[in-house]
Amino acid sequence: MTDPDERGRDLPGGAGPMRVAVLGPGAVGGLLGALLAAAGHTVICLAAERTARHVSRHGLRVGSDRFGELAVHVGGAVVLDEPVDACLVTVKAVHLGAALDRLAPERLGGAVLVPLLNGVEHVRLLRDRFPATPTVAASVRVSAARTAPGVVHHRGHLATVDLAAEPRADGVAAALAGAGLDVRRRPEAELLWDKLCFLAPLALLTTSEDAPLGRVRQRRAADLRSVVEEVAAVARAEGVSSDGSAVLDFLGQLPEDFRSSMQLDAAAGVATELDAIGGAVLRAAGRHGVDVPVTAGLVAELGGRPV
Repeated sequence: MTDPDERGRDLPGGAGPMRVAVLGPGAVGGLLGALLAAAGHTVICLAAERTARHVSRHGLRVGSDRFGELAVHVGGAVVLDEPVDACLVTVKAVHLGAALDRLAPERLGGAVLVPLLNGVEHVRLLRDRFPATPTVAASVRVSAARTAPGVVHHRGHLATVDLAAEPRADGVAAALAGAGLDVRRRPEAELLWDKLCFLAPLALLTTSEDAPLGRVRQRRAADLRSVVEEVAAVARAEGVSSDGSAVLDFLGQLPEDFRSSMQLDAAAGVATELDAIGGAVLRAAGRHGVDVPVTAGLVAELGGRPV
């Protein structure tokens, strides 16, 4: 494991040492937390008591095609009880409300909240909940799975974080880049809708088929194109330039066996992010009068399935 005495010394990328809370050390949170800790930052994972106790004792472990094998020391806590410079919010959207109880506004102080959730509506929720704490929109593109408490498998080499182009996010951007992630700075609405434009078709159709993306491309090509075009139209109505053909090209480059987290959750019989992903598209489409029949049909189909 990384020696805690080495933290903060000669950090990669020129970033100074930061204290970072990770709210939800699952697949994304565990990967980012481990990379930040390995790069010399102090990481505190906020989770349920059992998970918090486990990571505090055993740290985080990552097996990655890109970053290799990592085993790092991190802190673990049920609630944030010490000051931090930033808090990465990496729980799933369905668990966000309960997870936020782990963050007392007075403990956040001057920290920056960086939500890395799927969807677009959580940013306003966080700003309403923590008006004195700056929330910087972000999104992440990665294929990772939590295989056990504190253990993450990162598949492939995709590991990109998009951060809103705001000066208050400069420190977080430098820390993430120094930890080895690909970091891009983009306008807020653009980065949120750009991800939703590929995530909604991917999630809805792999879940509908209960199959990986390769089978969707073979059996549901017309639906895939339709949903991509519908979500791109909604994004344009939201003021974001969106090119459906570029989204289809990106989806065409993903591996045949690529599966969405929504499909995996549905197969496991747990609550999915259908509302945060598909529901958000439908609500925005309704506000702007954009017709999205294929997307609406998929949301209705999946919403009618028992969990």
